[in-house]
Amino acid sequence: MWLFSRKGASGFSASSTAEEVTQGIDGTGLTAIVTGASSGIGRETTHVLAMRGVHVIMGVRNMTAGRDAREAIVKKIPTAKVDAMELDLSSLASVRKFASDFNTSGLPLNLLINNAGVMLTPYTLSKDNIELQFATNHLGHFLLANLLLDRMKKTARESSKEGRIVNVSSEAHRLTYREGIKFDKLNDEAGYSSMAAYGQSKLANILHANELTRHLKEQGVNITANSLHPGVVATNLFRHMSIFNGFTAMFGKYLLKNAQQGAATTCYVALNPQVKGVSGEYFSDSNLSKASSKATDTELAKKLWDFSMNLVE
Repeated sequence: MWLFSRKGASGFSASSTAEEVTQGIDGTGLTAIVTGASSGIGRETTHVLAMRGVHVIMGVRNMTAGRDAREAIVKKIPTAKVDAMELDLSSLASVRKFASDFNTSGLPLNLLINNAGVMLTPYTLSKDNIELQFATNHLGHFLLANLLLDRMKKTARESSKEGRIVNVSSEAHRLTYREGIKFDKLNDEAGYSSMAAYGQSKLANILHANELTRHLKEQGVNITANSLHPGVVATNLFRHMSIFNGFTAMFGKYLLKNAQQGAATTCYVALNPQVKGVSGEYFSDSNLSKASSKATDTELAKKLWDFSMNLVE
């Protein structure tokens, strides 16, 4: 079906790959952190950024898988600058350690790509006793961005290059709970829906980018924050859906995006000059798109920001 995708205003479409949307772009001198970089679209994002000369730090929960992914990328691109660091987004302690280690490394930081995620998990609480999908997909990334922001500001100031924060969300943000975010019943097992909880976490990704944009503009810093839908991609995110997992194995290559297409919008928002100065927007298929009314609710975004700050304190 991707053969018949129509190009949008950017000149790209659902069938465009990460290599295509970054063709001719020189990322030499840039440093990026990509979370969830050992597999799926995170790994492909790392591969293409490294191909364009970006120094990529892979934030990975499983260091063995991370090292394997790094070795595979370097084997294809001998000049690639790729490193792996342990990062479990479901653990606030792990996020703090990762950020501390990175900040003391002295490395600059131009790009933060919040890609890692879990999907449709059975009701589970994180190590910090927070519903797992919200904890992993939103809260870990929220804390990570906060802890790395000073490093990004310093890099943007000293390099005179725009910093970019990219939140990988999903069209599933439209399938959240009726109230959008269940602030008062976040950990309510009785009312838990794996789909709505996933949608809630993806809605939070967009609201986070939007409210972060407001803060960055108020501070007058040269950093943007955007969110995106990567498309429906055949990855291991579907591991908790046995029926759908079997379906993707059989028909995924015909009906779903592959990792190269799935990573395209992330790489487009992270590197393409068309996105320079654009902040607080939602992208899909490497083009500007329109998020839900809840996702553009400024009061909901502010409430989520304050709620999240209280949870990570």
